[in-house]
Amino acid sequence: MRYWPPVGSHPVYMTQRKIIHVDCDCFYAAIEMRDDPSLAQKPLAVGGSADRRGVIATCNYEARAYGVRSAMSSRHALKLCPDLTIVKPRMDAYKEASKEIQLIFRDYTDLIEPLSLDEAYLDVSDSPHFGGSATRIAQDIRRRVSNQLHITVSAGVAPNKFLAKIASDWKKPNGLFVITPDQVEDFVSQLRVSKLHGVGKVTADKLARLGIEDCLQLRDWNKLALVREFGSFGERLWSLARGIDDRVVQNDSRRQSISVENTYDVDLPDLSSCLAKLPELMETLAGRMARIDSSYRAGKPFVKVKFHDFTQTTLEQAGAGRDLESYQQLMTQAFNRGGKPVRLLGIGVRLLDLSGGNEQLEFSW
Repeated sequence: MRYWPPVGSHPVYMTQRKIIHVDCDCFYAAIEMRDDPSLAQKPLAVGGSADRRGVIATCNYEARAYGVRSAMSSRHALKLCPDLTIVKPRMDAYKEASKEIQLIFRDYTDLIEPLSLDEAYLDVSDSPHFGGSATRIAQDIRRRVSNQLHITVSAGVAPNKFLAKIASDWKKPNGLFVITPDQVEDFVSQLRVSKLHGVGKVTADKLARLGIEDCLQLRDWNKLALVREFGSFGERLWSLARGIDDRVVQNDSRRQSISVENTYDVDLPDLSSCLAKLPELMETLAGRMARIDSSYRAGKPFVKVKFHDFTQTTLEQAGAGRDLESYQQLMTQAFNRGGKPVRLLGIGVRLLDLSGGNEQLEFSW
């Protein structure tokens, strides 16, 4: 056991972990450019058709330069970039590439937690390769993926999952960034709170109003004060500001659902204002669904409503569609259970685990 991290007045004792977060660079688009070199160097997106209310699953960096991003409607993407090429997803090709990458991972550790086809955590704490050097393991993984699959991946190495994920994004694309235990305190202290896991725009805006823009400022707040401001998430904020994340890499976990929710600065006063927020929530949900691999099938939809007094209700319906009208009906029923101003709305889909079945998710929401 060793003392880590040396931050603040509440020391934590834990076994030192070595976590790698690997994230493929614009994965679907990279596979398309690899298999059809004529698409390279051009603005490219993978997603649904614009005339069928399609959504962008991912895009290459040439398209991102125009403001195109995942979860954006294909129609809007074409307005931003008229020369954008949109190709239909080829899930079989992406799944096959993902399997090859997973096989590479397993040469170094069995503790692998896939987050999607193109992203995973690896715990290499006990790996004997390269003298136990997580940095050299990450370098070798990146080299092998490049040589075998002819695509690039970015990797982050850190003592926990929270920091490893931030590190993998630090030098994207085709980058490697390492945060050693001795660097945690200085690195986290300069980190913008918007980078913290679970901090969305609404929470970041609230933190800014409280004069908190980076983790050094966040550390000035004690745990109780943060809980008073942010509920149970306040305790999580206290830990993340100190670089603490005790979550283990779970190599046997399977997702039960996928969802998106938003907390609003100003309470939504009535049902019509809640329904007006649905298209934006659905667009984000569709983007997240597009990243789930084909071992899942979308099941029944559900909605979550949290009222201004913090009472909440969740409603789901088997057999219902996942179109705007279906979510409108669910939202109406859920709202009528309270009939009060609303501070949070969420929508989602239960997932059916196909355990290797051949059914695939729809991309044309």
